[in-house]
Amino acid sequence: MLAALAVSINAQTGRTFVVKNSDDGQSELYCSLPRYPNGRAVIACPGGAYGFLSFEKEGTDWAAWFNERGIACFTLRYRLPKGNPDIPVGDAFHAMRLVRDSAEAWHINPYDLGIMGFSAGGHLAATVSTQAPFDARPNFSLLFYPVISMDARLGHAGSTKNFLGDHQQDEAWVKRYSADKNVDHFSTPPALLILSNDDRVVPPVTNAVAYYSAMRKAGNECAMHIYPAGDHGYGFASWFKYHDQMLADLDRWLRDQKAPKADAVRVACIGNSITRGSCINMPSEYSYPAQLQQMLGYDYNVRNFGMPGYTVLRKGDNPYVSSKAWQMARDFQPDIVIVKLGTNDAREENWHLKAEFEKDLQLMIDTLKSLPSKPRIILATPTKVYKRFHGMDDTTIANGVIPKIKKIAKKNNLELLDLHAVVTDEKHMTADGVHPNQHGAKDLAEAVAKAIRSEK
Repeated sequence: MLAALAVSINAQTGRTFVVKNSDDGQSELYCSLPRYPNGRAVIACPGGAYGFLSFEKEGTDWAAWFNERGIACFTLRYRLPKGNPDIPVGDAFHAMRLVRDSAEAWHINPYDLGIMGFSAGGHLAATVSTQAPFDARPNFSLLFYPVISMDARLGHAGSTKNFLGDHQQDEAWVKRYSADKNVDHFSTPPALLILSNDDRVVPPVTNAVAYYSAMRKAGNECAMHIYPAGDHGYGFASWFKYHDQMLADLDRWLRDQKAPKADAVRVACIGNSITRGSCINMPSEYSYPAQLQQMLGYDYNVRNFGMPGYTVLRKGDNPYVSSKAWQMARDFQPDIVIVKLGTNDAREENWHLKAEFEKDLQLMIDTLKSLPSKPRIILATPTKVYKRFHGMDDTTIANGVIPKIKKIAKKNNLELLDLHAVVTDEKHMTADGVHPNQHGAKDLAEAVAKAIRSEK
């Protein structure tokens, strides 16, 4: 296999080798490093219904094309599940970590590592994209005619049987491993889907289109190319009628993807729906953290960990510290943290717990202070509420929540950012009077950028 890979490469490939990816040596990573690396890398997961691997056409055959573009290509020989999903999923997690751990030696930007999958391999790539811990989560996904649903009636019966085994009729397992059911707004990376309209093996509507729909509903960046014909399983094969167009579309999408520098300053935006960008069409582009990234440039790596409806209060209806985003934000090891919570705490059903607000906020601050990255913490006040909304009003925020935030900032000698005074034009608010629109989000981003650039 390695000899065949060596024959297929061109002058743009600098080095090829194979590394062990599991303790038993059955999982391997076939590595092809470009002669002139640009820092980007892709891990390819071949398909084969989880019963075999189409290793060349959906794996190693792609190496030369990626290397020509300065992109490192790694083809994963994952172990077949035989009814145990943890086996291939664990191999994929390990491969992601292995490449990131070797990033400096292999001239790879750890913030520019994508995963690519075909058919059942597309399911594996989508599972990694929606379920991996932070250190194994890809920065982008390339999904070719992917199996997305583990419902045998909607996806691919053979893949479901081989992947789930005795659990293939278990609704909880089916949902857990149906990638479209696990898309979230703060950790699922941008994706490109490629498929053919006449696919008779994996139904497009209940798989690739379902994943696109889930991504678009979440406001995540996602694109999809559906070619008129080609059926299923063409991979890199030149006989695919739209082969050249597919490569051109893929090349264009990849060139449009921008990644923070490897040594970028990591900025975690912790907050609620206002941080998330709720009520803004495409928050991945127009939320305040997204616009903050554009303003700061790629010397910074800004991540949005906003969770709609969440509270500082640990006994509130949705405590932020119980969210997956809180864990992800800590795993991000931020250099700077913007904490903008408190709006939902002001709701009547939560504010009766106001005596616990300072204690709970202090616990959050203590946790952030204990991170190995020793982040700079900026406490932001809630934005102004222009209309009474779901039991909250601006009087409670201004006279109740904000004084408590100021007290904790002073106690901990933290920077205080007054966002309550930032969005002053009601035209920069959505109709509910609570959530800024994209213009209001820009106002917030400008204020946060100014604070970040200033000396403490």
